[in-house]
Amino acid sequence: MHLKLEKPAILFGSIIITCLSASGQAVHPSDWPISGGSSDNTHYSPLATINTHNVASLQQAWALETGEKGGLETTPIMVDGILYAYTPTQKVIAINATTGKLLWKFDSGIVGSRPARAVAFWRSSKGSDKRILAGIMNFVYELDATTGKPIDTFGDHGRIDLREDLDRPAAQQSLVITSPAVIYKDLFIVGDATPESLPSPPGDIRAYSVNTGKLRWTFHTIPHPGEFGYDTWPKSAWTYSGSANNWMGMSVDQQRGIVYAPTGSPATDWYGADRIGDNLFADTLLALDAATGKRLWHFQGVHHDLWDRDFPAPPVLFTAHIHGKATPALAQTTKQGNIFVFDRTNGHPLFPIEFRKVEASTVPGEITADTQPFATKPAPFARQLLTENDLTTRTPEAHAWALEHYRNLISKGQFTPIGTGRETVIFPSADGGGEWGGPALDPITNVLYVNSNEFVHTESLSKQEASGGRSIYLSQCAACHGQSLTGAPPAIPSLINIQEKLTPEQIVDLLQKGRGRMPSFPAITGDRRKDLISYLINGEPKETKPSGPISYSSNGYHRFYDPEGYPANSFPWGTLNAINLNTGEYLWKIPFGEYPELVAKGIKDTGSENYGGPLVTRGGLLVIGATIFDNKLRIFDKATGKLLWEKVLPFAVNATPMTYAINGKQYIVVACGGEGRNPHAPTGGIYYAFSLPDAPEPH
Repeated sequence: MHLKLEKPAILFGSIIITCLSASGQAVHPSDWPISGGSSDNTHYSPLATINTHNVASLQQAWALETGEKGGLETTPIMVDGILYAYTPTQKVIAINATTGKLLWKFDSGIVGSRPARAVAFWRSSKGSDKRILAGIMNFVYELDATTGKPIDTFGDHGRIDLREDLDRPAAQQSLVITSPAVIYKDLFIVGDATPESLPSPPGDIRAYSVNTGKLRWTFHTIPHPGEFGYDTWPKSAWTYSGSANNWMGMSVDQQRGIVYAPTGSPATDWYGADRIGDNLFADTLLALDAATGKRLWHFQGVHHDLWDRDFPAPPVLFTAHIHGKATPALAQTTKQGNIFVFDRTNGHPLFPIEFRKVEASTVPGEITADTQPFATKPAPFARQLLTENDLTTRTPEAHAWALEHYRNLISKGQFTPIGTGRETVIFPSADGGGEWGGPALDPITNVLYVNSNEFVHTESLSKQEASGGRSIYLSQCAACHGQSLTGAPPAIPSLINIQEKLTPEQIVDLLQKGRGRMPSFPAITGDRRKDLISYLINGEPKETKPSGPISYSSNGYHRFYDPEGYPANSFPWGTLNAINLNTGEYLWKIPFGEYPELVAKGIKDTGSENYGGPLVTRGGLLVIGATIFDNKLRIFDKATGKLLWEKVLPFAVNATPMTYAINGKQYIVVACGGEGRNPHAPTGGIYYAFSLPDAPEPH
C-alpha cells in the first residue's frame, strides 16, 4: 500500500526528507503536527535558524502559565500557527504559537490525574476539517481544532469510552490513555495504560473511525482461541489475564500502511504461575496492517516477563545504510539498554540477535523461559551487571554501606529469576535504561540519541498467606508499596500511618481515580474496598486464615539507595548517548543530569534519574530537559556532546521538547511542570518558548 508523496520536500545533498502529517498528507516543515515530529517518531526537525553558532543567544520568547499544579509530561503539537497541549489536570488548550496567548480551553469536567503526553491532530483530505483527538483518563474526546468544541457526531456527543469493546464489563476496567493515538487516513489507533496486577483489562490495540468514533478493528495482545499465539498462554488466559498493553505509543509507516506498536508486560508483573508460557504478545514489537489490524510480523523482546521489562517507547523509523545497502528500518529501545534494529518491512534483524539460555526459577508454580534475546550490536547503552566494582564511591561511608548490603543480594545480570528470601538485583531498574521519552534520530547521519537511567532496584517474593484486607493489599498494592507498606521513597510513598495523610473518603477517591503513576482500582468495590481501607488504617485482625490458593507476591519495589538517598551504584546515574545506527558504534556518551547539592560540594557529572526525550535539529542541536533534580533545559552540540546552552526553570522538564517556525522565526517549546518522581519538588504547569532575539530595526 503506497501513498503518493506531495510537496513540500526538503533536499539535503542527495537525501530527501518529506514531511507527512499523521493522515499521510504533506505538511510544512515548519510545523510540528505529531508529538514525535512525524509519524516516523524521530523527534527530528529540519529547521536550522537556531544553530550551534547562535544558540548561546537563545532567550525566552513567551511563557504560558496554566495556573495548575500536578506536573506536565506533555509535548505540544503545532499546526498552522497554533499549539495544542494539556494542562496538568488534562484540560485541552490551544495557544498562539507566536505570542503564547491562550486561544481556547476545553474542560471535560473530568479532573485528569494520570500523565497525558500529547494530543493527536487530524485534517480532512480537503484540509477544511481539522480535529484534535485528546485522551482524558479512559475517554477519547474529539474537538474542533478551531473552536475547542466537541464534535457532536463523534461517538457519544464528542467522546468514546475505551473501557468498552473489551469483552469484559466496562465499569470494572481500569485503564487510561497516557500516550497519543496515531492517525492513519481516517482511522485513529490507540492503546492504553493498565494496572500491573490482576484484575487488569487486556491490552487490546484498537482502531476507530475519526469521523464517527466507531470501532473498526481490534488486535488482541492476549490471543483468543484460534488466533496466532494462543498456545503461548494457558487455554483460558484470554478471559482473565491482563495488560500486555501499548501504553507507550506507536509509530506509523504512512507509505506502507504499517503501524508499529510495542507492548508492555503481562499482569501480574513479578509472578506468572497463572500465565505459564511465553505470553505473546506481551513485551512485543508488533507490525500491524494499519487498515485492518492484521499481524504482519512481530518480535518478542522478553519471554514470560517477570521483570517489568516493557518496551518503553515507540520505535524510530528510518532508512538504514549498512554495508552499502539502503533498508527501510526501525530501531527499538528497551529498559535494559538494548537497541534492536530491524528491516521494518519483514522484521529481519539488521544486527544479529542471540537467544541465550537463562536461569530457571525455583519458585513453586513458576516456569521461566529457557532462552531470552540479546542484541549483539549496538552495545547496550546501560550497564548490564552490578558487581562490587560498580558500587558508589560518593563517600567512604556510602561505599561501605553499599558493599555490606550488596553482599546480601543476588546479582547475576539480566533475566535472573526473582526468588524468595534474598533480594534479586534488577539493573538497570524497571525505571532504567531507555524510558518513555524515547530517542531522537537524525535521518541525515542516522545517529540515534537516547538518554538512560542507571540505578538499581531489588525484588523478592513471598508466599501470599493472608485473608481479608491484607490479602487484597498483597495482590493489588504490595508490588509497589511492599508487603510491610513501607513503599520505596521518594518515588513510591509509604502507606504506614496513611490515616494521618488521607481520610477514608480520600482513600476511596484515590482507589477510584488513581493518581500519577498509580492506576485506579474500579474492581475493588463494596466490602472488599472496606476491608482494604480497614487494613490500611487499622491493620489486620489477629485471627485470620488464608483464603484461596497460595500464590506468591512481590515484597515491593526497593531502590538500592544509600542512607542519604542517593543511588548506591557508582556514577553515572544517568547518561546521554549518541549511536551511529549504520555501524552500531558510539559517537559519544556523557553523564547526564546533576544533583545541585552535590555540585555545591564539588561533586559534578554524577548523572541523574531522567524522564522525557530529546529533540534533534538540522541546526546541529540536541535539546533535552528530562533531569528531575536540577530543573534544567540543556542544548548540546549533536556532533560532540558539548554543552552549548542551559537554562534553570522553576520545575523539572519531564517532557520532550519540540520546535517550529513562524514567519521564519524558530521557536523551541517545552512543558515545565515537574512530576511525582521527585515528590520533594514543587509541581506546576508552564509552557516556555525560546527563540533568538530579533535583529534591530535598521535606522
